[in-house]
Amino acid sequence: MTRKLTSGRRGPSSGHRASSAVVFVHGYGADGADLLGLADPLGPHLPDTVFFAPNAPEPCAANPMGYQWFPIPWLDGSSEAQALDGLARAAADLDAFLDGGLEEERLAPEALALVGFSQGTMMSLQVAPRRAAPLAGLVGFSGRLMQPERLEAETVSRLPVLLIHGDQDEVVPPACLPEATDALVAAGFETYSHVSEGTGHGIAHDGLSLALSFLREKLPG
Repeated sequence: MTRKLTSGRRGPSSGHRASSAVVFVHGYGADGADLLGLADPLGPHLPDTVFFAPNAPEPCAANPMGYQWFPIPWLDGSSEAQALDGLARAAADLDAFLDGGLEEERLAPEALALVGFSQGTMMSLQVAPRRAAPLAGLVGFSGRLMQPERLEAETVSRLPVLLIHGDQDEVVPPACLPEATDALVAAGFETYSHVSEGTGHGIAHDGLSLALSFLREKLPG
């Protein structure tokens, strides 16, 4: 049984019915509000897009004020088995949330894009390729692909993916970017990547500009 995720919502800025949707997937120890603010710079350029930012299903073990999608062994002392079990369970929760959002907004899967940060990128890369129908696209900041060796065999639908990583990231090693892109390309995904120079574990202006261009190209309307 999946857990119902609470979520913030913004837009569409045009005031019209949404023709597309973006779901922000936050990182470990944060919450949906942490990324929902990105709707402010993106919304005027995507006027008919509605933005959602769900909270992960569990309180964060390392930061009780925030949430986690799954435990991280080197941060909270959990086991690798607990982390993988948590990943699978949270993936089902996020998948159900996406289905509900599409139904509520009366949108087709190809009108929905995911934008993840850190653990949110890990979640997005776990969920999107395994959905029955491809989404419009996926933007992943500062994350990694979990179990890349399983991607090709478990892929159900392929979608365009843009991965962005800071070369000074002190939390998720920059080497995770080429590892993920290599696996995605090998599995047949339309894949783009960008390194934000001088950027740590965060979202820089150049990365956000590329994300906007990608979303404008891939989303309908």
